Amino acid sequence: MKILLSLTYFEPYHSGLSVYAYRLAQGLSELGHEVTVLTSQYQTNLLEEEHLGAVRVVRVPVGLKLSKGVIMPRLRDVALPLIQWADVVNLHLPQFESYWLSAYCRRLHKPLVVTYHCDLVMQGGLLKRFAGWGTQLLQNRPLNIADRIVQNSLDYAQNSPALRPRMAKVVAVPPPVIAQKSDPEVVARFKHKHAIQPDHRVLGMAGRVATEKGVEYLLEAFPKILRKFPKARILHAGAWQSVIGEEAYQERVERMAKPFGGKFEKLGFLDDDEFSAFFAACDLLVFSSLNATESFGIVQVEAMAQETPIVATNLPGVRQPVLQTTFGCLVPPRDGPALANAICAMLEKPPAIPAGLSAYLAQFIQANVARQYETLINSLIRL
Repeated sequence: MKILLSLTYFEPYHSGLSVYAYRLAQGLSELGHEVTVLTSQYQTNLLEEEHLGAVRVVRVPVGLKLSKGVIMPRLRDVALPLIQWADVVNLHLPQFESYWLSAYCRRLHKPLVVTYHCDLVMQGGLLKRFAGWGTQLLQNRPLNIADRIVQNSLDYAQNSPALRPRMAKVVAVPPPVIAQKSDPEVVARFKHKHAIQPDHRVLGMAGRVATEKGVEYLLEAFPKILRKFPKARILHAGAWQSVIGEEAYQERVERMAKPFGGKFEKLGFLDDDEFSAFFAACDLLVFSSLNATESFGIVQVEAMAQETPIVATNLPGVRQPVLQTTFGCLVPPRDGPALANAICAMLEKPPAIPAGLSAYLAQFIQANVARQYETLINSLIRL
């Protein structure tokens, strides 16, 4: 099959959405399909076309940036031939340009699968809010046209204003995750590199630094944690300066973290081996996201794969890894004291590794997720 994936930001940009799409593209390619990714040339030094392994990547030059969105004047000229080529199109939302891409699919009678990653909850100035509102409004068209809508969980879909009226088309497919146990030697090197001692209590946070992540609530909780565990540390793995549209939030987090000195360490972007070692080195992963911009949290599953428990916020979709495994606990969003109490309780008495954890993790393996997409796409092509 010829499969066209489209999303606004792709490699080398790193977010949950872009990582998902990259792993899905790889998985479908490994099943023998021809896969092309249509995305933006969000940085002028990126090639307009290249291959990442067997996956072809086509980037459209950006004429204008609007908050986190982009305007691509040449989109139609580039997209139409690719949609004509494809047997099926898979749009990854949020995506400003999905309105026009779905219209081209309708015109060319191409099956359309929408992977709906999350609702947009824009915070900040008027421009950001307007851009978010406009993108969410434009996405009604692809959601209406879509033959199927993929979401990480029915829990999130049933609580999403955009998906709730369209549940008849929604299919739950887990996100693709690297769920292999980290090499003990790599973990040991990671601990040595970051001076992690046996009596330290390491709290991990993972992912790009963005408003919806709620980093400030862990920093608010940290003094209480330190009173009980003086050798506690926070390690953050993920992008900072490369996160588009989050500069003011990053400055706020850095101001809040400054009094803690070396007890808050920014690791930046890590490759796959180091990222797995990071999870293994943590006593627990804190996932303190705030709103519906977060629909699942792939890093929770990646941490569980290293037998590291989770403290997560009780949000639709986000709560599913803890609810389905019992390997952690849930706290209300935006509640620093509750977060502190939960972290202290888990450090005092870590939960046992659930008997069914391996079976739970198996569903997230890249090849298994790709096969679910393959089955879904085949059902549409046969219609």
